[in-house]
Amino acid sequence: MSLRVEGLRAGYNGVPVLHGVDLEVGEGEVVALLGRNGAGKTTLIKAIMGLVPVYGGRVVYGNRELNRLPTYQRAQAGLGFVPDDRRIFPELTVRENLMVAHRPGFWTLERVLGLLPQLAPILHRRGGLLSGGEQQMLTIARTLLTNPKLLLLDEPTEGLAPLIVEEIARLVLELKATGMPILLAEQNLRFTSRVADRAYVLETGEVRLSGAMGDLLHREEVAALLSL
Repeated sequence: MSLRVEGLRAGYNGVPVLHGVDLEVGEGEVVALLGRNGAGKTTLIKAIMGLVPVYGGRVVYGNRELNRLPTYQRAQAGLGFVPDDRRIFPELTVRENLMVAHRPGFWTLERVLGLLPQLAPILHRRGGLLSGGEQQMLTIARTLLTNPKLLLLDEPTEGLAPLIVEEIARLVLELKATGMPILLAEQNLRFTSRVADRAYVLETGEVRLSGAMGDLLHREEVAALLSL
């Protein structure tokens, strides 16, 4: 099912951060949200997930408008959210972190460990003792075990070493190969150029540019908007 955002206005404490954003994620697509810090990428992801107030516009998943649904019902409808701050349970083991979110479906513990084999040897380790890269892998794995139909990734490579970024790229491409549509907020243009089909470039809460990833890479305006 496709995700459509139409004229979305959202923000905090009555102050809009997004000013009429339109976007779409089709079946099997990886779509990137690009922009500097403060451009509105995280706010947009959270607004889609129902985590910040929406002041206007619509979020439509398939044929269902989500605006009035609380976050847990959006998750039940098929949206899976990987937050930028990971939010693992530090006192629980890796296995416990994974299974606390599990819902029946295609993604089982075995399948997730097949996709992320680096988690298998540390299933007994407490979440609070993991490295940043391990925590990011755990957060993605935990979200997959909710068996989402569409994945929202917020800054998945932020603060990670280049080798871990490569691993995240592999993971995104493998998920794409399964047909999983993905919307990711990201600043790393090299990473997004590898994994994304299309992108929207945000500035001060508005879409300034959009198009195929390959086309955007050759536009000078993109580098200017991203301060590259």
